[in-house]
Amino acid sequence: MGRMKFNVGLGQIAPVLGDVAANLQLHLEMAAAAVERGVDLLIFPELALTGYQLGDRAFDVAIRADAADPTFAALLDASRRLDLVVSFVEVDERYRHTITAAYLSNGRLVHRHRKIYLPTYGAFNEAHTFAHGDRARAFDTRFGRMGLLVCEDFWHAGLPYLLWQDGADILLLLSASAEHGLGESVSTSEKVLAINRAYALLFTDFVIHVNRVGREAVGDFWGGSTVYGPDASLLAEGPRHEPALVVAEIDSDALRPARRLLPLLRDEQPDLMRRELERIAYQKSTCD
Repeated sequence: MGRMKFNVGLGQIAPVLGDVAANLQLHLEMAAAAVERGVDLLIFPELALTGYQLGDRAFDVAIRADAADPTFAALLDASRRLDLVVSFVEVDERYRHTITAAYLSNGRLVHRHRKIYLPTYGAFNEAHTFAHGDRARAFDTRFGRMGLLVCEDFWHAGLPYLLWQDGADILLLLSASAEHGLGESVSTSEKVLAINRAYALLFTDFVIHVNRVGREAVGDFWGGSTVYGPDASLLAEGPRHEPALVVAEIDSDALRPARRLLPLLRDEQPDLMRRELERIAYQKSTCD
């Protein structure tokens, strides 16, 4: 693919906990505003369609990722004007519930990622409610090849590495990240920003992180959505603790000088990684 330039919008919203209808309206209103600002791809945070700390209410607000579902159909229709990344509680045909993110374009589902790593520490107990996703794949869009992860997924370096090796030049990271009032030395926001910049640097990729705002029992969601370029430069940053539509231009031509100056992708040895992981897995299986 040749040079591609497009505008990405980070939809830093404050969802209403458990109110899918109100949150759908927030999505549609921000999509309309994004179209007015020339946005080509609009990305919403983790569980922006439902709110985060749902508990057993998750079963009542789940939707199907199918045009027969009226909520999902409305999002598909909105994607005819600009591409969308949305996140929601998904229920499948066997009534398993997952935290899902979906890339929509021109009225169709392009890619779906089901959250793999479900935190069960501190204030978190996602595995009590949700099933684990079981795959991480890069995917093609009209703007290039991308990878999509949800919150805890990108705290595990193996997943963004897999997407990078699968051809993703743009990493889309969605979160519902909250500060817990524990002080700067353990600030969640500073850790997340450090992770995002590190991935941009190590993978020479664009790294787009969208975080929500608002408050739930788990804490204050701090916003601060960011876009990093493949040279780890900060291209855009959203405000802290305030709803915002943050817009940045992505120019794929920036990949070329970044990878010439720091040829990590050229020099990576995925076959070595595969062999060593197989060795480690074998050793663990023989010890169990």
